[in-house]
Amino acid sequence: MRAFHSSMPGYAPTPLLPVPELAASWHVASVHVKDESARLGLPAFKILGASWAVNRALSARSVAPPCATLTELAALASSGRPVTLVTATDGNHGRALARMARLLGLPARIYVPGGLPDSTVAAIESEGATVLDTGEIYDAAVVLAAQSISDDDVLVQDTSWPEYQEVPGWIVDGYATMFAEIDEQAGGAPTVIAVPTGVGSLLQAALRHYHHSPVRVLSVEPVTAACVTASLAAGKPVTVDTSAFTTMAGLNCGTVSTLAWPLILERLDAAIGVTDDESARAAAILRHAGVDSGPCGAASAAGVEAARSTPGGIEALGLDASTRVVLLSTEGASTSRVNDGASGAVANDVISERS
Repeated sequence: MRAFHSSMPGYAPTPLLPVPELAASWHVASVHVKDESARLGLPAFKILGASWAVNRALSARSVAPPCATLTELAALASSGRPVTLVTATDGNHGRALARMARLLGLPARIYVPGGLPDSTVAAIESEGATVLDTGEIYDAAVVLAAQSISDDDVLVQDTSWPEYQEVPGWIVDGYATMFAEIDEQAGGAPTVIAVPTGVGSLLQAALRHYHHSPVRVLSVEPVTAACVTASLAAGKPVTVDTSAFTTMAGLNCGTVSTLAWPLILERLDAAIGVTDDESARAAAILRHAGVDSGPCGAASAAGVEAARSTPGGIEALGLDASTRVVLLSTEGASTSRVNDGASGAVANDVISERS
């Protein structure tokens, strides 16, 4: 996977940046931020999963092994009957898939939920994709995208359901490149890693990578869309209402991926919800430290801060003077929806420990 990513234009490991101010405030040994604001020419990490899943899907369609390079994949894509790449998105995954379609000379059809900023839609369209505004919430947009698939389409969706597991699994596989980079850059695995969480695909990748290590993994969601936290509390997957506004639009997902859920239940150490205001404060701290992070990316820092003030949070994460914390900042500020004067939802933070 990493070899394939390395063949793509502009590949380089994204920075792992120290934030000594947070390390001092949290009384830990170090805090570093994995800055995904410039990944393969896009302002978010999603291209890692989308590119590998497209490789696997198109190769499988041609009954061939995965291509070793992007050039090889482009040749494969042009050799058979043209297909359209299809997905539903609230922003970054859709743009990443549209970019892959453009690189391969294929059309893309992207379904989006209602209420996305015009700039987000324009960014996807700038890649040459057709964008269809469903006017629905994200989960409903996913259903509409799936129902639209014909023989000439390939659905590349970054969430799963019982009948749709293979492609989301390939997307998760693609994210492994990020964690391999982290371990190399940090000189080994961190003590704690905080992961902004939507449906749970990136979280699944983190849990898989650190499955047999003592690394503690924290899932961070908007309080208005905390499907992982709610599911852990219930002991089974539950769907939460995501109709309330949140600046963390990329995390505004109401149903946990069925592919991710078993590993979340088995391996996740803690999950917490944060408000828009908490994410905004964290983003300001990261900006002061030179990290370009929007509300979704800053959720990881907000989550550790909230956990520290939540009963049992410090113990759940094992935070002490020897702890090395890595925060995933999954997108830059330029990808984030504007907070049109709306305040973040007010709710109590909830932390759930792995039993």
